[in-house]
Amino acid sequence: MSFENEYNGVAETKASSRRSMVFMGGAALVGLALNKKASAQAATVTDADILNFALNLEFLEAQFYTIATTGMTLDEIGISTKGGNGAAGGAVTVKANAKVPFTTPLLQQFAAEVAKDEQNHVTFLQGQLATAAVAQPQIDLLNSFNALASAAGLGATFDPFASETNFLLGAFIFEDVGVTAYQGAAGLISNKTYLDKAVGIHNVEAYHAASIRTRIFQAGATAQAASQAIAATRAKLDGTGTDDIGVSVTSGAATIVDNDQNGMTYSRTTTQVLNIVYGGGPAGTGGAFFPAAMNGTIK
Repeated sequence: MSFENEYNGVAETKASSRRSMVFMGGAALVGLALNKKASAQAATVTDADILNFALNLEFLEAQFYTIATTGMTLDEIGISTKGGNGAAGGAVTVKANAKVPFTTPLLQQFAAEVAKDEQNHVTFLQGQLATAAVAQPQIDLLNSFNALASAAGLGATFDPFASETNFLLGAFIFEDVGVTAYQGAAGLISNKTYLDKAVGIHNVEAYHAASIRTRIFQAGATAQAASQAIAATRAKLDGTGTDDIGVSVTSGAATIVDNDQNGMTYSRTTTQVLNIVYGGGPAGTGGAFFPAAMNGTIK
């Protein structure tokens, strides 16, 4: 659907303060727990496992932005999705002619910059991991968005490639999750060189998220309300119900920055991230954006 033409509106959340807003409901999009308990996982996960977890997420983001700005996949523009051992990358499910019909040159240029950044993240992680790099898993950029729309109360379908506003809302889903994922993973990385690079990627994802959230804020009340519904759904799916804030105005202040009462970035565990990006299948089988699960140890 086109967000501008068919979105019927989501009631704007009201709250007494920026940090005490009541999150809107929404049926669960996904639910997944890792096979191992967190304590056991922490004892066995390696730096390479963490980087591969990040690489899976970067494949997802890079495919979304590359398709949105060029109408082509990573492989089609010459970026390999093969694993370090030569394993073939998974297919991408997306509608035909998915390039976003941009009408605002500045937004199109910004989207192209983000696409390039995400492509660079993929190739950088592949280079760091070398033969240990996982192949791209199967990625769904069609049915996953429809499920999210239903879960967030935005209607039965949602096409992030249909318009500029839809593109921003689709991007909003990925960037905030990416920021919290890198924040949560930092403490698990033992190699200081890897940690430094992970923090560098985290910062770039935060720049992307802030820029996207600013543009949603400028798009007006309807887009803001949709972002609140999406944020509420993400918070519900990760089990906290409170670690996500949509774009709005509360007590006279904007909520462009998605942070806690201390002004700090929210952090998510790998399990919480998987709960958001997976589609409700049994542990380890995946779904939603990764219909056959991620590749690697953490899945």
